[in-house]
Amino acid sequence: MPRKPTTAPPSDTPATGWDEVLSAFGPDPHPPPAAAPPEEGSGPLLATARAALERLSTWVPIRSLARRHRRRIIDHLFALDARDRYLRFGYAASDEQIRRYALSLDFSRDEVLGIFNRRLQLVAMAHLAYGLPAPGDPARTMAEFGVSVLPESRGRGLGRRLFEAAALHARNRGIDTLFIHALSENRPMLHIATAAGAVVERDGSESAAWLRLPPDSFGSQVEQALERHFGELDFQFKRQARVLNDFVDSVAEVKSHFDASGRAAKE
Repeated sequence: MPRKPTTAPPSDTPATGWDEVLSAFGPDPHPPPAAAPPEEGSGPLLATARAALERLSTWVPIRSLARRHRRRIIDHLFALDARDRYLRFGYAASDEQIRRYALSLDFSRDEVLGIFNRRLQLVAMAHLAYGLPAPGDPARTMAEFGVSVLPESRGRGLGRRLFEAAALHARNRGIDTLFIHALSENRPMLHIATAAGAVVERDGSESAAWLRLPPDSFGSQVEQALERHFGELDFQFKRQARVLNDFVDSVAEVKSHFDASGRAAKE
């Protein structure tokens, strides 16, 4: 059984009286260093550095998917149960409808992003469809965002990270509005949108969210390039680790087979 935490014994001398007690021994020969005054203009820089460190601490490897990943995409969507399919597509999509959706993905036009686990299973996927005209303003373009996360990988912010990555990609392609069409009961999706500052309009059982994106910058282009590079490195590392693990398992299996044969020969 865990032990109960022990409480500190009460002190006979109050904490505020220690300075008076110690003053009888003369001045402190090693006083604590005085806090340095904040440098002028360091506030925004410090806030930016803290935001960068926080983002780095929660970094998730996101990889752009291509035509060769269609099989993984289909397997990912097949792993969703009826309820998850209903929330993702707005209807209870059958296996055949999911297969047609995956085969219709245009990787040369749209952006498909994925997150893989150590077994190279696609545990989260986002589809960013480009080229949609903004309602009431044909001169503006928007991209529609859709996401799905496997049940065992939820609660880790993967949907939010995919949303942030999709917004970055859309921003760097000159898109000024990110659009989300979701069922009103899809609270996780709507929460991601509102947390990012999107305007949500509810119409009965359906909701629509619009997020205005800032123009691209040199920093946003570099961030996307680094994200793409490190996402590819992470995938290749996991693939090599899986090959090595399969090799070790094969050696162990062969060894156990010979050990069993040796024991049988001795008997």
